[in-house]
Amino acid sequence: MHDVAQRSEKQPESAKSKRDWRRRMSDNVAYALLAYTGLQIFVTMHAVKNGHGSILPYFALIVLIAAIIPACRAFERRWDNLTDAEARDPSFEPLFRRDRLALWLCAIGLPFALTLLFKGISALFSLS
Repeated sequence: MHDVAQRSEKQPESAKSKRDWRRRMSDNVAYALLAYTGLQIFVTMHAVKNGHGSILPYFALIVLIAAIIPACRAFERRWDNLTDAEARDPSFEPLFRRDRLALWLCAIGLPFALTLLFKGISALFSLS
């Protein structure tokens, strides 16, 4: 019993020392891609239902595959190149927070921005 109490007191410190920026960024990239994909499909399908049969909303899904996944992989690669010591260095926290914020802003904002862009292009072509 005494041993369990000692381990629980030490756990917060050991949890901090086990922080690995590489793994945390990789997890954030994976979840951001899931969120982006869900939003992209939802927003695009909504545009398809309200559209006039244009192929442009489907092009937005191709953009997901052609540009977003490699871009997120480049984000992740920046953190994969850290050494084991750097991956646990608490001084990297501000950089991690900055990159995580940029990643999530893109994951949430791009589906809406792309859909608006494609709706605008579609509207321009329908005016002609």
